[in-house]
Parts: sequence; C-alpha cells; structure tokens
Amino acid sequence: MPQLDFTQPPFDVLSADERLSLKKHTQVRYLAKGDSLASEDLQYFFVVLKGQIEQRLGDEFVATYLGNNHTKHFNSNDWFDSRRTSEHTGQNGNTQKSPSHYQFCAVEDSLLLQVDGSAIDKIGAQNHLVRQLLSEKLSERLKALKLRRSNQVSANSYTAQLEVQQILLQPVTDVSLLPVHIVEANSSLYQATRIMIDAGLKHILVRPPERTEQMQGEISHLVAQPKSDRTLGLLSDHDICRAVSEQRDPAATPCQDYASFDLHTIQAKSEIGDALLTMTRYRIHRLPVLDDNDTVIGVLAQSDLIAYVGHHSQLISIEIEQAQDISSLNTAVALIGRYIRAQQQNGVKVSVVSRMVQQLNAQVFTRLWQLIAPKEVVDNTCVIVMGSEGRGEQIMRTDQDNALIIRDGFTHPDLERYADTFNQQLSVLGYPLCDGHIMMNNPIWRQSVSDFKAQISLWFKNTDPMHGIYLSSILDGEYVCGDKALLAQIRTHLHIAHLRSDPMFVRQFARAALQFGDIGQWWQKFVPLIGKPTRRDVDLKKTGLFPLVHGIRTLALEHNIFEAVSTKERLKALVDAGMFTKERAETLGEALEFFMAQRLAVALEADDKYAHQVDPTTLSALERDALKECLAVVKGFKYELTQHYQLEVG
Repeated sequence: MPQLDFTQPPFDVLSADERLSLKKHTQVRYLAKGDSLASEDLQYFFVVLKGQIEQRLGDEFVATYLGNNHTKHFNSNDWFDSRRTSEHTGQNGNTQKSPSHYQFCAVEDSLLLQVDGSAIDKIGAQNHLVRQLLSEKLSERLKALKLRRSNQVSANSYTAQLEVQQILLQPVTDVSLLPVHIVEANSSLYQATRIMIDAGLKHILVRPPERTEQMQGEISHLVAQPKSDRTLGLLSDHDICRAVSEQRDPAATPCQDYASFDLHTIQAKSEIGDALLTMTRYRIHRLPVLDDNDTVIGVLAQSDLIAYVGHHSQLISIEIEQAQDISSLNTAVALIGRYIRAQQQNGVKVSVVSRMVQQLNAQVFTRLWQLIAPKEVVDNTCVIVMGSEGRGEQIMRTDQDNALIIRDGFTHPDLERYADTFNQQLSVLGYPLCDGHIMMNNPIWRQSVSDFKAQISLWFKNTDPMHGIYLSSILDGEYVCGDKALLAQIRTHLHIAHLRSDPMFVRQFARAALQFGDIGQWWQKFVPLIGKPTRRDVDLKKTGLFPLVHGIRTLALEHNIFEAVSTKERLKALVDAGMFTKERAETLGEALEFFMAQRLAVALEADDKYAHQVDPTTLSALERDALKECLAVVKGFKYELTQHYQLEVG
C-alpha cells in the first residue's frame, strides 16, 4: 500500500514517533475523473500520489495539484489542506477569512493519501517547523522555507569559512602562476612587445643592467649583479602605452627606460594569505614568485589569486578599487557574476545578495566614471542609477538605467562624450544598453538640476504615455558617485511637483500595475500543458514582480514617500503611514522576495540573465505551493489597488 514519503517536505522534519502517528491516521483515497470531495471530506490533509486535482471557489479556478506522474521532480507530490477556507482582501489591505469552502475535483483518475487533520494539528502543536510549513499564513510558510535553507546554509557556511581559512594557509604555488619571460634591460620595447603578444601576457620581466662602480685610482669596472631574480624589473602593457603616448620610438627605446624595478616579490613557500596582504597593502597586481635559490618560477596575478580564494565581496571590492583600466575593471565585474552564482547555490537570502550586488555595481560605476571623467566633472555632477538597480532589486546585469545630474551653471565641452563613453563602456562590461534609452547619453537624462526640475514637472502632467515610465525611473533613483546634494535637490522637487499635480494623477499612474493578466489565467494556461513538452509559461516579472513593485511605488507616491527607494523601505514607510498593517507589508515583501529568488534561479539555470519564465512542473511541491500562494497575494493586491483607486470606474 502507498505510504507517506518521509523524505519529502513537510514530512522530512518529523521524528520517528511523529511519523508512526501519521501512519496510523493515513489511508489511500481514490477519486475517479469528475469526482469531487464531499463536504464531510473537508477535514483532511491530502497528498496527491497520481493524477490531478483542481481547486475551485464557485466558478473561479484557484489552483491545480499534481501527482508525481506530472512533475519533473521524482516524488515531488503536491499536497493541500482541504480545511482551509477562502480569503479575500479587505478595504484596509488585510487578508480576511470567508466562510466559503473550496471545492476539489479530480480532473483525471487520481490516487490520494488522506491524512486526519487532527493528527496533523497535534504534531504541529509540538513541531514548530511543521506548523510553519502548513500554516494558513503565507508569510509563515515562506519563513519555514527559508529556515530549511538556512539550516543547510549554516552548515555550508561554517564549512566554507573553514575552507577559506585553509586556502589562505596554502602555498602560493597552489595558484596557477603566469609563465616567466625575461628580456635584457637594453632590449627594445618593440622586442618586448612581440614576446608579450606571442606569450599572451600583459607584462614581461626585465633583467636590470650591470652596475658600474668607480674604484680608487682605477677606471670604472663593471660589477656583476648577485645571482638573484629579486632585482628583476617588470614592464607592463600600460608602460608601453605610456611610451607611445610620449612619442618614443618602440624600436629604439630600451625597456629599462619604462620598466619598474625594486619589485615586491614573494617566496614560493609563502602562504596565499601573505600574497593577498602584500597586493592589497602595496596596491599591486603582480608578484614574482621565487624559489629557495631566489630564482623566479612564475608570476602571481591578482585576478587569478582572487578567483582562487573564492567569491567574497570584500576581495571583489578591492579588485574594483584598484582597477586602473577597463580591462582590470572587467575582471572585477566577472567576479561579481561568480559571486552571485555562489551565493545563490549556498541558499543566501536573495535580498542580502541583491543589496551586496547593488553596492558592488555602484563601485564599478563609480570607478568607471572616475576613469573616464576628470575630477572637475566628477565633483560637479551626480551619477545615479534607476529602476531595479536603484531599488537594489536587480541581481543579474540587465539593461542600464542611469542619469547624470549637473550642477546649475557648470559646463564642460566634453560632457556629452564622457556620458556616451560611460554607457558604451558599461555595455562592454556586460551591462546592456537600455532599449528605452534611459541612459545619460540621452540628453533627457543628462541635464542640470534646474532643467531636470522642469522636466519632472512636465512628467507629472502626464501628457505623454512615456512620462509615467520616466517618472517611475526617477522615483527609483539612487546615488552612485559625485555630489550627492544634487540628487537631494531632485528628490525635494519630486515632492513639490507631486503636490502641485492633478489629484487624479496617482490614479492614472496606478493603472500600469494592472496591465498584465490575472493570475488565474496563467494557471489555467498551465493546466492543458500537463503531459506535453516542457514550456515555461508563468512570467515571474509580469505576473509577480512588476505589479507589486509598481503598486507599492504608486502608494508611496500618494503618501509623499520619496526618500525610501527600495520596495522593502517603501513598505516600511507605508506601515508607518497607516496604509498597511505590519503583517500585510511582511506578506507583500515575502512574496516579492520569493519572485526575485525564483527569477534568479531561472536565469542562472538557463544561463540567460533575461530569463524570467518558469515551468511549474520543474519546481518541487513546496516551491509550487509557495508560487501559487504568492501569485494569489499579487491577485489580492491588484484587487486592493483597483478598489483603492476606483479603477473599475472608467
């Protein structure tokens, strides 16, 4: 006889006694196609072993529950608690219970495990995690899901910390060293360049010239250098570029004129941690490695060292700070991508990852702007990012959204060129150009403070369909570098312009949150796909992320909340303003984070940063349950917006 699978959640957290108790209160139940659970059956917890059960409320489709014959995960059976009653969103945004019960009908011949609800409740009273996993409150279930992951992550994190400590104690020779190529001091820059190109290197070592010393009463003698490579110099591609910029003839200029001598070196038996400290302290990117005879056996590159040590944000930050050109900055950006994947695989909360990635990206943008624009321009402008990057909710590197605020009265003849170079170089670094051209190389997004203020006042008049999009962008604006006071002036004007705008503006602004289809329609699309080839049909961005983000942004605008930029911060401010209860805000925030985490998982799995559609059959039963509930939260929130702004009228 089929049994409960105690290796699958929520039953995998039960003790031996709890498992035995459930077995005693479990029986197999068969529903033929078209059969429904009777009213007296609505006191049980069901696991769908085979088949498909449809949940409805009157004529409204609610959800589908699948046996493992319909999912991509083995033994990933859906479950449902038939005792739950329907919910609806009240005028104050709270989720309220309704006396109406759901109906459950077999779409095909189905085999279920029927568990006595009272037995589940008895176990839940003693087992906190079971109680959370099966709670009627979505926020509690999502917390339980995170707790399961965090327990695993705690063990993984401790192991990872030990591993990092052990790595730092390993010899530097454990890292792949760059090969050794040495030229004489009088070799020409041209000769050195040819060797570098052939070897695929950006540097070459240079043997210093022999010294001459004046002996007493005698002519000068050549004094041989000690047999040590500690005195070697280094010539980099940057040094060669410097020589060319000074109009030196590469074929006639000796390497010693541009090479750097008195290098910092490290012994082969030294630890990786010592190498890392040396590079950080002296801000160098390469360390010649010497054996016991002081002979160089290789060159340790900082990028290789950081990649070897691991994906740690502090090390990436160092790499960004020390970047002297686009090439070295590109190395740091690549490390951010590895960091994201590593954090996701370790189960770190997506909100934590997104905020860290926001900080690292801001450092990249700051360093790039400093490499491009002179200090005079940096000091008299303010670079901001907008959209999901500004809110700290963008993890993968998708389209750019940035702007340049210029101090009133400041001009520079090359400002347009600097702005265009900034956007183009970001594109080279893997941050794609914005299709909507919301970037600083567009004059609309590169203006003085006064001109920006006039532009914002125009956007509040809503005379063009794009104005709402532009206003959404600037509302999400966050400081990157330059004079932060310039952004503060813009935020102050946003408040003033809103107070002066038509009272009906916010109502029209809110409509965008409702532009995509109802969630019930998405799950109804999913049902006919059962048994057919995989097709990702639930758009996490359109049906989940955007309605929440824009709806909360609209409510923040209505309540004159401009300092809070992230959705999480806006929710807190809306609680303080009395718009939401703390519980309701927590539920919306948890749903948003769930969608972000699922979207990241999809993008990493597909290796496509634009991917945001998920096939529900590829999810575990626990994830499918959470997805359905989070989508139901979005549906309730959209209904709340409709009622609040009376959008059903006109």
